Amino acid sequence: MGSQPYAPETWCTWLVPLIFLVCIFMFGYTMYVNDCPETTGPENCILYHPLGRFSFQPLTENHLFGPSIHTLKLMGGLDRKLVVDDGDSLRLFSCIWLHAGVVHLLVNMLSLLLTGIRLEGEFGFLRIGPLYVLSGFGGSLLSCLCQETGKETISVGASGALFGLLGAMLSDLITNWTIYTRKCVAFALLGIVIALNLAAGFIPGVDNSAHMGGFISGFLLGFIFLLRPQYGYVSSKYIAAGYDIKQRKPKYKFYQKLLWVAALVTFVIG
Repeated sequence: MGSQPYAPETWCTWLVPLIFLVCIFMFGYTMYVNDCPETTGPENCILYHPLGRFSFQPLTENHLFGPSIHTLKLMGGLDRKLVVDDGDSLRLFSCIWLHAGVVHLLVNMLSLLLTGIRLEGEFGFLRIGPLYVLSGFGGSLLSCLCQETGKETISVGASGALFGLLGAMLSDLITNWTIYTRKCVAFALLGIVIALNLAAGFIPGVDNSAHMGGFISGFLLGFIFLLRPQYGYVSSKYIAAGYDIKQRKPKYKFYQKLLWVAALVTFVIG
C-alpha cells in the first residue's frame, strides 16, 4: 500500500451551537430580570401585551429592543469603573454572553453560525473554544481601556469574540498558505468581509474598540491554535513498508513555527 498525504479530521460541531443556545438563554433571562412593566410601567413598554414581563424598554432608552442599562450592568455588563476601581475582573468575560437587544443578538448569532461552525468543523472544539473566549477577553480588555472615565458606559455582546474568529480565519489563511487553492481569491473575499465588519463598527453607539481588540487577539491566536501540517506531509500512520524516510516532509514549515512563537509572545505581552 502506497503512502497517503496527511488527511485533516472532520469534527462534529457542538460547541458553537451550544454557545448559540447559551447566548439566547442569557438574553431571555436578562429580559426576565429586566421586567419592564414593573420598573418602567406597562404603558411605556414595547410589545407589553404579547410579551408581558419580557417586553422591551422604550426606544428612547434602548433602540435595539432590549433591557435597560441598569439591568445589563446588574447581569455583568462591562463597566470600566467596576473593573478598575472595584476589581470586578469577571466582567471582562461575563459581558461576552450578554446582548443589548434583539437586533444585536440576531446579528451576532448569524455571524457566529456562519463563521464558527465552519471553523469548529475544521479544527475542533478544543481549539475553537479557547480561541473564542480569549478573543472575547481581548475585546473586553481594549473596550475597558478605551471607555471614557467618568461616563457611565456599559459594553456587552459577543462581537469581540466573533471578530476574533474573523481574525483567526485570516491568520489561518496566512500560516497555512500552502494547502489552499485559489489563494488570492480566498484572501480578497476574506479581506472584504473583515473590512465591511470593521466599517460597521463606526456606527454611533457601537463599541468598535471591542471589535478591534477581539480581531487582533483572534489574529494572533489563529497562528497558535490553527496550525495545519504543510502540503505534502505524510503522517506516520500512513507510511508503508519501504517508504523512503528521506522523502518525508516535516509536519510544519519553518515560517509556521516562527509565526507560532511570535504570535504567542506578542499575545502574552500585549
